[in-house]
Amino acid sequence: MADYDEELDASGLNCPLPILRAKKALAGLDAGKVLRIVATDPGSVKDFEAFAKQTGNELMESTEEDGKFCFLMKKA
Repeated sequence: MADYDEELDASGLNCPLPILRAKKALAGLDAGKVLRIVATDPGSVKDFEAFAKQTGNELMESTEEDGKFCFLMKKA
């Protein structure tokens, strides 16, 4: 499990809220810091892949465990 600097719990939120919350959280982080996002919306997997491409932030990890999707995103 990689280390991260901040965690965002977006459980129970549907698209586009997890992305919007992540965008806001990333805005408050310095470049190179890692945000861990926990979401329950299955659509968030594709959403975060697209979000990473659009923003230049690195999606380091994308895992699913017990219906929860966990993402590690490094701020560009």
